[in-house]
Amino acid sequence: SAKDHGDLSENFEYQEAKERQAENEARIAALADTISKAVIVEKKTGESIISVGTSFATEADGGEQKKFQIVGPTESDPMAGKISNESPLGQAFLGKEVGEIAEIDTASGKMRYKIISIE
Repeated sequence: SAKDHGDLSENFEYQEAKERQAENEARIAALADTISKAVIVEKKTGESIISVGTSFATEADGGEQKKFQIVGPTESDPMAGKISNESPLGQAFLGKEVGEIAEIDTASGKMRYKIISIE
């Protein structure tokens, strides 16, 4: 419809539409790249070591218990306990077993989580 407004070299609506089209095409290319590199990781149960896909329970230094699941970076949702395997917290948990302590350096000091169960 922007073409109907006359001379395309001075048509702001046409130029804006072309920019939006380029942005959409770039986003499509980025999504296609993400999909081509995607790996499906099933939720793991019965594991003895924390890895991607593992759900587990922890106890913080103050006694507060939290449940986490290690997921890929695009699935992370810290508020829901889904932490990325690439995050500092996720990295601290990877490879740990029940009874081990994961230590994470934070702005407010060192946090320690004891692994109490792996689901």
